[in-house]
Amino acid sequence: MLIKGFDNDKYIKLQSEKILERIDSFGDKLYIEFGGKLFDDFHASRVLPGFMPDSKIKMLLQLKEKVEIVIVVSGQAIEQNKIRGDLGISYDMDALRLMDAFSAIGLYVGGVVITKYAQQPAADAFIKRLENLGVNVYKHYNIPGYPTNIEKIVSEEGYGKNDYIKTTRSLVVVTAPGPGSGKMATCMSQLYHDHKHGIKAGYAKFETFPVWNLPLRHPVNMAYEAATVDLNDVNMIDPFHLDAYGTLSVNYNRDIEIFPVVRTMFEKIYGECPYKSPTDMGVNMAGYCIYDDEAVSNAAKMEIVRRYYDALCKKKKGLADDDEILKAELIMNRVGVNTDYRAVVKASLDKAAATNGPATAIELNDGTIVTGKTSSLMGASASALLNALKRLGGINDELLILPQVVMEPLQSLKINNLGNHNPRLHADEILIALAISATTNPMAAIAMEQLPKLKGTEAHTSVIVSNVDKDIYRKLGIHLTCEPEYQTKKLYHG
Repeated sequence: MLIKGFDNDKYIKLQSEKILERIDSFGDKLYIEFGGKLFDDFHASRVLPGFMPDSKIKMLLQLKEKVEIVIVVSGQAIEQNKIRGDLGISYDMDALRLMDAFSAIGLYVGGVVITKYAQQPAADAFIKRLENLGVNVYKHYNIPGYPTNIEKIVSEEGYGKNDYIKTTRSLVVVTAPGPGSGKMATCMSQLYHDHKHGIKAGYAKFETFPVWNLPLRHPVNMAYEAATVDLNDVNMIDPFHLDAYGTLSVNYNRDIEIFPVVRTMFEKIYGECPYKSPTDMGVNMAGYCIYDDEAVSNAAKMEIVRRYYDALCKKKKGLADDDEILKAELIMNRVGVNTDYRAVVKASLDKAAATNGPATAIELNDGTIVTGKTSSLMGASASALLNALKRLGGINDELLILPQVVMEPLQSLKINNLGNHNPRLHADEILIALAISATTNPMAAIAMEQLPKLKGTEAHTSVIVSNVDKDIYRKLGIHLTCEPEYQTKKLYHG
């Protein structure tokens, strides 16, 4: 059951004020490294119920006239065709998507930086494409000895070789399609070049997680560890902050490990470092906006279990190893939960056992659980979705709201024209059929009206679902997990 525990309006207000304060502390310009997702931070919205996925964008829009966006993409990631898991698109394509999204809401994009550039053929092709589109493109290179050889890094042979990004506004947001893109290095390179040009600039980090003023083992912070088991990120007490101020704060291993380097870089460029700890570099106000700790703790625990199932399915697909599974299990143990914490897990497995086939369970926001089974007409995910809409609309479960006159042509189209061997309808096809029926069938119209109520619900399937069904559930805001099993013994699963 979804219970809010986070004040989104307060967050936007406090975050905007904090960033303006940080700009003023440096003078001319602030480069702010944005971690996580800007438009669609669904992880934050899941573990901090009440947090809106576009909160960061709304905050930036309050500073619209001061903001310039720089998008960073690693040349290595482009060459490796690295995919953004939640959207299923490559990092270079996501950079284009982000530029369109920023421009659509009036935020200025100053250019794209290709980091770790080494004349990779795929990176060169992307650079040419950007230039043909009229986008400013900058190249940043690998620096031998990075990040420990400070003398080399902070010199004309290091940052000095990078293209200088000519920015025009006081707040430069440096963002990327995913982690490991080189956002921090881009910011530090700009500090070096700005200093040469007589511009006083500063650097700050804006990452929602871990939340520095929550306890180290708080479920919200543990959920961040669960989300990054593939990156080996570990939450830690910030020793620099403890030493400087005598107070506890939480950060993560990569920031703590790199801080001595960042501090030395600041000293090399400006003669002194404005920060005493990695926590000082951050501007995250999320911890001040939690008003129901129990609600966010429960939501974070649910996310930890979801991440465990994600890791299991990734391993089944050959995308994760045993270490990731063990780490995910350890995090569950530390917050005192197991897979039973998701009531939909048992419900879907019980339905699968009873029907001897794949099954899906959806827990509605009032705690009611509905299930769906696999039939000759539709898959389990489509069936559960339809049953959930009927329950939400108060429609008798025995009533058929999708007539054969609508369903049969769709099945015929799949088999006879589109080359499919399986006539069962997926979730997207069921929704199309429902939308068509709604024009003449009042019950179908009522069911369609219930779609917004699915946002924030939980679901589990007894098998790994198709990408189509997974995508539909994601778009509807249903938090889906799957058992790490395929429905068939086939080797290829599209």
